[in-house]
Amino acid sequence: MNQIPALIRVFSYLSLLAIGGGMAAFPEMEYLSVDVHHWLTKAQLVHLYSIGQMSPGPNMMMIVAIGDWAAGALGALAVLVAFFLPTALLTYGAGRGWKRLESWPWRDSIQRGLAPVSIGLLLAGCYTMAKSAIFGVETAAIATGVILILLQYKINPALLVAASAAVGYVSFR
Repeated sequence: MNQIPALIRVFSYLSLLAIGGGMAAFPEMEYLSVDVHHWLTKAQLVHLYSIGQMSPGPNMMMIVAIGDWAAGALGALAVLVAFFLPTALLTYGAGRGWKRLESWPWRDSIQRGLAPVSIGLLLAGCYTMAKSAIFGVETAAIATGVILILLQYKINPALLVAASAAVGYVSFR
């Protein structure tokens, strides 16, 4: 129960870092939830993120489990609201403002500049997660295989997560 104010602070802050998707906030989430507050380990965070990838809906719903681990059901609810409400309100306001600026001469330039920022944030999140998840030849092979398959074929990522789990089960028993 005493973790709830910290959960709200951390996940409200992370919400505003999630420009470009939840992965953009992953490095800071790892730092704050693992290194600063010790709500879970790096391995647990990667595990939860992987489960979030497999689950339907926004993959960042995995944050609810962090809140649950840290402070029970109330923590889960606090994290859910703290993470999604600020972003929802910001998106709503930005969407309304963006439409009003349709004839603004700098709008297109700003839009082109934001896309690479999103990519950079996303790659930083991927790099942070890779440092925890890729720890040998087998895990590097799984990651490489998934990337190559996704670049070549249109396939449901949940199938790749399930297949990778099966490969992991066989490889790491």
